[in-house]
Amino acid sequence: MSYPKVRREIAKGLAEKIKANFPEVEVIAGTATAGIPHAAWVAEILDLPMVYIRSKAKDHGKGNQIEGRIEKGQKMVVIEDLISTGGSVLEAATAAEREGANVLGVAAIFTYELPKGVANFEAANVPLVTLTNYSTLIEAALKMDYINEDELKLLKDWKQDPENWGK
Repeated sequence: MSYPKVRREIAKGLAEKIKANFPEVEVIAGTATAGIPHAAWVAEILDLPMVYIRSKAKDHGKGNQIEGRIEKGQKMVVIEDLISTGGSVLEAATAAEREGANVLGVAAIFTYELPKGVANFEAANVPLVTLTNYSTLIEAALKMDYINEDELKLLKDWKQDPENWGK
């Protein structure tokens, strides 16, 4: 967020991915809080309405979980910054569906590609598109000599089971 050139590139990249994968999108949703600014920038590029989805309904006022207007059946893409297990963004997508949206998929900047996350998206039958991923990151780190082959193997091993790694 603090780097205008980088955030513009990210927003343009997400907008392109969304247009290519979900051309019928009618509204962009951001997850609170990390997805909100990215959703706003992408919605501006695509000239679409934007809403945001809280992790839970407010306990005062109207008790809204979604801020902004959605119409029943409106085709939505939910934006998140990064995906680990996918739990929070999939909960947001479920909340949007409960409110009448037709969630086409999720767009994110980065995914760790964790097996649990992949399984969660498959189980929810929600498509996920990202700008980049963990595999690309560690391969780039190797090419830049930021890590060596042994460290690359450790990082690949961690990804397979991060909860039990090193035990």
